[in-house]
Amino acid sequence: MSRQGFSRRDLLVRSGQAAAVLGVAGVAAPSAAAEPDGPTATLREGTNISAAPSPDGRWIAVDLVTAIWVLPAGGGSARRLTDESQDATLPTWSPDGGRIAFQSYRDGRYHLWQVDVAGGAPRRLTSGPHDEREPAFSPDGGRIAFTSDRGGNYGVWLLDVSSGAITALVGGPGEAAAPRWSADGTRIAFTVDETAIDVVVVATGERTRVVTAPAGGRLYGASFGPDGALSHTLVQGPKSFLVHGDRRLTTDEDVFGFAATWTGGSALYTADGRIRRRDPDGTVTDIRFEATVPYRRVAAPRTRPPESTGPEPVRGIASPVVSPDGRLLAFRALNAIHLAPVLGGRPRRITEGDFFDSDPDFAPDGRSLVYSGDRTGVPTLRLRDLVSGADRVLAPTGGAQTLPRFSPDGRRIAHVDQDGVVWVLDVAAGTRRQVTPTLFMPGRPSWSADGRTLALAAVKPVSRRFREGTSQVLTVDLDTLALTYTEPMPFRSLATRGDDGPVFSPDGRRLAFVVESVAWVVDVDAAGRFLGDPRQVTDEVTDSPSWLGNDTLVYLCNGKVRRTALDGRPRTIRLDFTWRRATPPPRTIVHVGALWDGESAGVRTDVDVVVEHGRVQEIRAHRGTTDPVVDAHDLVALPGLVDAHNHWHLRGRAWGARQGRLWLAYGITTTRSPGDPAYQMVETREALAAGALVGPRFYGTGEAIDGSRIYYNFMRPTLSRAQLDKELKRARELDYDLIKTYVRLPVDLQRAAASAAHRAGLRLTSHYLYPAANLGMDGMEHVGATNRLGYSHTVSRTGRAYQDVVELFTRSGMSITPTLFHSRALYDTDKSLVDDERTRILFPPWEYQRYVADAGNAGTPEYPYHRETLAGWVDLALRVHRAGGLVISGTDAPLDNVATSTHQNLRAMVEFGFTPREALTTATRNPAAWLGLEDRLGTLRPGAFADISFVAGDPLTDIRHAAAVRRVMVAGTLHTVPDLLAPFRTTTAAAVPPPPTGDDHWWHEPEWSVHACCGEF
Repeated sequence: MSRQGFSRRDLLVRSGQAAAVLGVAGVAAPSAAAEPDGPTATLREGTNISAAPSPDGRWIAVDLVTAIWVLPAGGGSARRLTDESQDATLPTWSPDGGRIAFQSYRDGRYHLWQVDVAGGAPRRLTSGPHDEREPAFSPDGGRIAFTSDRGGNYGVWLLDVSSGAITALVGGPGEAAAPRWSADGTRIAFTVDETAIDVVVVATGERTRVVTAPAGGRLYGASFGPDGALSHTLVQGPKSFLVHGDRRLTTDEDVFGFAATWTGGSALYTADGRIRRRDPDGTVTDIRFEATVPYRRVAAPRTRPPESTGPEPVRGIASPVVSPDGRLLAFRALNAIHLAPVLGGRPRRITEGDFFDSDPDFAPDGRSLVYSGDRTGVPTLRLRDLVSGADRVLAPTGGAQTLPRFSPDGRRIAHVDQDGVVWVLDVAAGTRRQVTPTLFMPGRPSWSADGRTLALAAVKPVSRRFREGTSQVLTVDLDTLALTYTEPMPFRSLATRGDDGPVFSPDGRRLAFVVESVAWVVDVDAAGRFLGDPRQVTDEVTDSPSWLGNDTLVYLCNGKVRRTALDGRPRTIRLDFTWRRATPPPRTIVHVGALWDGESAGVRTDVDVVVEHGRVQEIRAHRGTTDPVVDAHDLVALPGLVDAHNHWHLRGRAWGARQGRLWLAYGITTTRSPGDPAYQMVETREALAAGALVGPRFYGTGEAIDGSRIYYNFMRPTLSRAQLDKELKRARELDYDLIKTYVRLPVDLQRAAASAAHRAGLRLTSHYLYPAANLGMDGMEHVGATNRLGYSHTVSRTGRAYQDVVELFTRSGMSITPTLFHSRALYDTDKSLVDDERTRILFPPWEYQRYVADAGNAGTPEYPYHRETLAGWVDLALRVHRAGGLVISGTDAPLDNVATSTHQNLRAMVEFGFTPREALTTATRNPAAWLGLEDRLGTLRPGAFADISFVAGDPLTDIRHAAAVRRVMVAGTLHTVPDLLAPFRTTTAAAVPPPPTGDDHWWHEPEWSVHACCGEF
């Protein structure tokens, strides 16, 4: 346990708050909840809700907005039984009607809880480091069937209610979900991998496959219906159906994926935002309800101070390493590689900074430096002689070569390609050897002292059913290529899979790494096997550890370089290092044929845009002048577009300098990242502002603050309030532009993060709507975001949203960033963005190959599903927009295609109901308002930033013209599209072979191969 941190037991105690006391007028009759003291919204529909009738048929329990509610069986006002911290879903009644069990994420893991309907606080039934989900009481009330990943995959387990004993019933093969008992208690049905339904005999464990999904279908919510036949929800393409036996009982209903409860021949189920009862004669009755929930109106963002024109300290110091003799530091800053004395002083730039150079590492003799640079078109390994200054390419492959590390003898270099494969290059021979399969966003390799082992950070999921796991130490035996995963500490995760270790000490006897935001060191053998427990060596925020000798660490702490002996006190390595914002041209006049100012209903024609010192000074009718004028009389000027959701450094090392140029070439002059490696983000933000890197404005945050399990390499697993305070301290001192929390962070820490962010003047966004709307959170990313439930509470499995979602967005003022992944369906009829010269030249070759293939699949049999789901997503955004809510355009690039997906999103919005002006507003004025820059971004008026896209055609009449960019201006600096393409026009877009296959570890896959962030549920 860290010196200042909490143990797991501490976390469970300290994060818990007493749940709301349940007042009841009789068994299963809840009393009125306390009246909220703020504004409320009345919900009459629920998106992806489940419902369960009480055994006596008098009441229905429902899990609306992640709380358990009870209402009369005939409909009426619902009464809330659990508070928002409980994060409760999937209620199941005890046979006597006196208790409701449910799954709850209150303590940062899913566990089973129950509440006495007659009164009292909820009580936890299970505990430990694993997730327990989907409870179902047995007919006699003595046991609860549930699913758990405690066996390494999701199986069915049984809890003895009286003793608390837990026994396994069903393990593999496959991932089990949603068990339900037969009426006589002898059998349990459950789904497997969403493709089948199995039934197990409880007494014997005999398992039988009963239902197999039709081609392209997914199965949810199995239960026993009349005569013992199974019912379930079938989702097939853009439709969902309630099925009983071999009969589809519904046709045009959006049936939610939860088990129906059968009483006689009648089924109670949820669909179309309603609780429904279907009788044997086919009569369908909606059971209407009203539920009142509190919310907080989002406060106006802080007004950002004017941009500094004076010197600023360089805080974006990325990937520092120490020379073998302990005299020098090498690192990336301001888009170049720098050297600095390890005792402090003035850094010296050693690369030109015109392209993208990153991740330096010293040769063992200290005379040269390897790094990754893309001046030949793609990132390749380059060797810099530190004596002569000579610089040469080592062994280009056509793919990306990133994250290099020299072997101790200097003869080999380990590096990582664009698919997450680790390679070892023989420097003298120029040959290379693959030493790992594809890995999902691995960290930087480190060599053992004998050169026979590599150690790096790699994710290991807990189960196939849910993608999250822990970032572990992966060691690679270079003789046998055997892979060994080791958790840094039980059920804990490395901080990130980037520069946070593991790093071998020079003598190979220790590994250093970061866990819970502080540095740890563990003794290891020659192969990297742990020889004891790790010990903590720092108390402050620690990033990017590097060894100075065998007993001292050099690391980053909130924008400073620090060093500490393993048993000493840290001190700062002071660097005389500042940067200034680029000086814009003093005056530019552009004559345009027409101009849309971002606010008016139409365009003004034949105008001059006068720009001075990076700001719009005047927009006037065109007139003669003695000043030089840029002739754009055949173009239309509009505010530069904003992509409000992308991750610059998710593939940033592989994209290199192409990325910023591509954004600009498509008229996108501002990007907002809700999650990036912290120091990579700050370095890029400073480089762009200083003019050392060509690209748009960049507003960003560091790693998303996550919980006990993680997935992406730039998530921060955060297990306590003490650690959360460290994460927020990093955010303040690195001057984040916003805060992002992620899906496994429990509600109480989400609340604390939102409060702290607002105190610091920052906005906070995450992946869910409620209770976020009552925690003061400012936005939700994606239409139906990845979340810990495994399904969305903002859109159904067919992409539809209901009154609860629209009401909460519009009343609270929370923004929604749709990220319309299914807009790829529109490539069926229009591939102009794919074929465009800007795309062909500025996409890395492997990215372009995948883009072409993906667009070519738009007309496959899955096309109607993607198109209809897209229509549902846009319908949600349109209803929120027209009801006065805040919709901001974002794409999640590079999970969707960089720059082109912005335009594909805008086209999809117009295709399904937005006017072109409304769509453009979501990519101009709305994100500017979210950022607190409505007077400077997203509009063209005096005083605004001179961020302007010049396009061929009027995008207010045809949204496709917004992509027809011919020139673009950022902060008064004008670029032409040919100029943006020029550095990469002559590079060879060589075919890149697909990643290798055949590995035994099922989770080993390249990051790009799984669209797992937000588009699928």
